[in-house]
Amino acid sequence: MVMKANKFTIFILIFSVACIIGYLFYAKDSSYRNKVYPGVYIDRIHFGGKTKEESIQYFMVKNKSLGRTKINIKYKNSTIASLKSEELNIQYDGKDIVERAYLIGRSSHFPSKIIQKINSLLGWKKYEFDSKLSYKMDKINELLNLNEEKYNKPAKNALFEFENGKVTSFRKEEKGNKIETNLFLKELDKNIQTLKIKPTNLNVKLTSAVIEPEISLAKANKYGIEELIGEGKSDYSHSIPERIHNIILASSKFHGVLIPKDKVFSFNKIIGDISSSTGYKPAYIIKGGKTVLGDGGGVCQISTTLFRAALNTGLPIIERNPHAYRVGYYENDSKPGFDATVFAPTVDFKFKNDTLAYILIQSELDKENNILRFKFYGKKDNRNVEMSPVSVYDIQPPPPPIFQDDPTQKKGFQKQIDFAAWGAKSYFEYKVKKDSKVITEHKFYSSYRPWQAIYLVGIAD
Repeated sequence: MVMKANKFTIFILIFSVACIIGYLFYAKDSSYRNKVYPGVYIDRIHFGGKTKEESIQYFMVKNKSLGRTKINIKYKNSTIASLKSEELNIQYDGKDIVERAYLIGRSSHFPSKIIQKINSLLGWKKYEFDSKLSYKMDKINELLNLNEEKYNKPAKNALFEFENGKVTSFRKEEKGNKIETNLFLKELDKNIQTLKIKPTNLNVKLTSAVIEPEISLAKANKYGIEELIGEGKSDYSHSIPERIHNIILASSKFHGVLIPKDKVFSFNKIIGDISSSTGYKPAYIIKGGKTVLGDGGGVCQISTTLFRAALNTGLPIIERNPHAYRVGYYENDSKPGFDATVFAPTVDFKFKNDTLAYILIQSELDKENNILRFKFYGKKDNRNVEMSPVSVYDIQPPPPPIFQDDPTQKKGFQKQIDFAAWGAKSYFEYKVKKDSKVITEHKFYSSYRPWQAIYLVGIAD
């Protein structure tokens, strides 16, 4: 009986102690009912015992101190811009970080909640959070775009000519420059986050990288260029003066261009921007399936002639697109199907240099006879080009002309703004052999839709 009494006494004692501890734990837990639990730190500052509102208010006060700071952007030791923190709306992520801190001991996962409460209330573990400063990117992106336009400069390859059996230079290469945008953004964020330690004015460097040209004068004797390996020509007779101007300007962009071995030539990459700001005049172009006046009309004469030169040289054609309808200029000296349209950035003309050496492009203009030529110089490798006769079929006459009323012009006025063209389909086979082995084979299909002439007719009194 004595032993049973002792066991009962011990049970009562343990139970009483457990109840007392449980009550004390409950009482302490209740005191943090609407407060952050003890042992919770944000930026190494103890927030235990603070309400949500008090914690958020702390960061609102901190945000006010940030409003007096300024960020100076420097490029090559010169300040190119100064941004106030208000312009970037720099501020602490107070609500978010306080919410995360407040959730300690309040997890939706019950076991985690109990463990966090015990660790927190008994001081067994610290829960540490780091706040982060957020900011808007609008002004920063605007600044970067402005300075990229101002300081970015593509590298320019050396240009060459082929004279008396050897390559000679006529323009030295130039190094390019590129703003290091990603590096700047990382450095900017790193600096802005230091404002948490001490709100002060910041200096952030905008840096640039030098872009080396692919082709330099120093390598001229390593290009392996020995002879003429192919050429193409086109007749641009009946072109208006503005179109001829654009042909002369655009063809000059390709004179002296070198294409490294195993590299793909891109027309759009070399021609660059085609607009009045780069010297082009309005002339007729095909846009949206219509003939309209646009800057650079005539540039497709260049891509068409290069297409013919690449074919005659026996090079693999990577991308070629026919025009929407037949263009008379390209049939002055050729059957349908030997044209190539371009329209940056979506429509390009590309071919690959798969020869033994670099290819040097040289342009020639016979202004008296309206003939454009491109000559490709390199090193022959016993390749032979075979092209089948062009097959033209499904020929369709143009629809009747359209006469559109123009209320801005008086009666009796009539002006042709689009031109009739016969529709047709064509194809030819292209095969290149080297040492009796076929190395390139392709069928070039072109589909030209019929197009009607369009006239504006005045209707005003």
